[in-house]
Amino acid sequence: MSNKPVVFDDDNPEWTKEDFARAKPLADFPELQAALKKKGGRPAGSNKEQIALRVDKDVVQHFRASGAGWQSRMNEALRKAAGLR
Repeated sequence: MSNKPVVFDDDNPEWTKEDFARAKPLADFPELQAALKKKGGRPAGSNKEQIALRVDKDVVQHFRASGAGWQSRMNEALRKAAGLR
């Protein structure tokens, strides 16, 4: 159990029973639902496989420091090392 104090946020108060009673499902907001579906996940037809891999911190930092797309660059480096390109 955490010893951190509870932080109350006036900008994001805890929901009451009345708040939950007024809530509407995401399906009632098709534009928002479509926008949320577009983000994340792999593209259709992708041959990528998600794995868990332990990599040295300095290696990850090296690729992350190169900016957006670092995972793809890491994949390319692995392909080259494996003789696949």
